[in-house]
Order: sequence, then structure tokens, then C-alpha cells
Amino acid sequence: QVQLVESGGGLVQAGGSLRLSCAASGRTFSRYAGGWFRQAPGKKREFAAAISWSGDNTYYADSVKGRFTIARDNAKNTVFLQMNSLKPEDTAVYYCAAAPVAQYGGSLYYTGSYQYDYWGQGTQVTVSS
Repeated sequence: QVQLVESGGGLVQAGGSLRLSCAASGRTFSRYAGGWFRQAPGKKREFAAAISWSGDNTYYADSVKGRFTIARDNAKNTVFLQMNSLKPEDTAVYYCAAAPVAQYGGSLYYTGSYQYDYWGQGTQVTVSS
């Protein structure tokens, strides 16, 4: 079993920044694509950002493009989400996710929640106006 643990959430004023981390542990797999999703109160979970195993390919939802940056440190089995210029509408529980990929799949990333096999427990991000 693989465990994903998010950290770095909290309360921040509009315009501020937060950096989320997602550390993987447990049964190791050689390669995985990473993603961040978020769920605001009363809304469905939505895609925010994705990164390939190689780190060369990233993809962002339009709502966060230009403000959020996803990155990874494979030596530490950790994926990050740097969030800048935060807005009240960014308030949500943020979840990280991992999708194992085959050896040839190092450049793949995924935007659908159904494509991910492992999920963290979520971390709350609250942006005050």
C-alpha cells in the first residue's frame, strides 16, 4: 500500500502564497505521475495541476495557470504545489494523487481523477479577503 501525506496548508490573506508538499511512502513503485486536485465546499473535486514522472511536462487548470507551479523531487518521493497570488476562490481542500506509469511513460501526465490510483487525505487551504 502507498501512502500520500500532504502538508503546507493553512490560512493566508488574498495575494499571499503557500507551498503544499505531498510525500509518498510505503510500497514503492518506480515511476508515478503526480497531480493536485481541490474541492471547495459544496462543489465537486476539480483538477488543479499535473506533472509527469520526468518532471518535464506539466499541465494546469485555467483557473490556476500563471499563479500555481507544480514540481517534484523524485529522490525524496515528493511533489510540490507552489501557490502564489492566492484568491478567496482558491479556498478548498487540496488533495495530491499518484498514478503509476510504465517505463515508457515518464513524460505522461493525467488530468482526470479516475486516472489516479493513490490519494492523500487532503490539506485545507483558506484564503481570506
